[in-house]
Amino acid sequence: MTPNQVTAIRVLTAFGAVALFSLGEHTVALDLAALSLTITAIALDAVDGYIARTHGLATPLGAQFDILGDRVVENLFFTCFAAAGLISLWVPVFFFVRGTATDFLRGLAARAGRSGFDGNSMLETWWGRSLVSSRASRAAYATLKCICFCALGIALSLRDTGATQAGSWAAAAGSNWPLPVAQTLAGIAVAFCVIRAIPVLWEGRRYLRGVERPPERVAPVLVSR
Repeated sequence: MTPNQVTAIRVLTAFGAVALFSLGEHTVALDLAALSLTITAIALDAVDGYIARTHGLATPLGAQFDILGDRVVENLFFTCFAAAGLISLWVPVFFFVRGTATDFLRGLAARAGRSGFDGNSMLETWWGRSLVSSRASRAAYATLKCICFCALGIALSLRDTGATQAGSWAAAAGSNWPLPVAQTLAGIAVAFCVIRAIPVLWEGRRYLRGVERPPERVAPVLVSR
């Protein structure tokens, strides 16, 4: 299986999780399935990178496709929970605007031959790579989003179920205690997102100024005989 195929499966898994969260009827089986798919969708983000590194399948296209998968997954979950009224609508709007800006700069960098997360990355400073492309930063960010999405999903089930469905784990819980925790985690995710965007915006500014451009083509010289 190629890294791009894993990324595609990750996106489809996220759609499945959101679909289950959005159902009007919540049961133990459906809630557990939604949580399992959420965890799987986040975990697969590490799998595609691992396959790319260990099998020598890392490509500029694959790096961009991986970033696209990240954008789809996070916007999908945040939009779902914002539409349900659990978080502010500005949360998915913020992630969309932030992702559009950083990906625009990454696209300019890719045209200049700088892409991915390795030595050819657009990030040249040590602090930029530490905040954005280091394994520790990416793992912490993925873990934060996974816990946040799961907490929001539990809060949604508790709110919709209440104490009306006998036998539901949400009814047994008796309250919507995860909501303030989930909202706090969403706020932390926004702050973390801002911090990780700073290096991309700062180092990407040179591509807007045209400091680094692909070499210009030299017109052939015609020699008369």
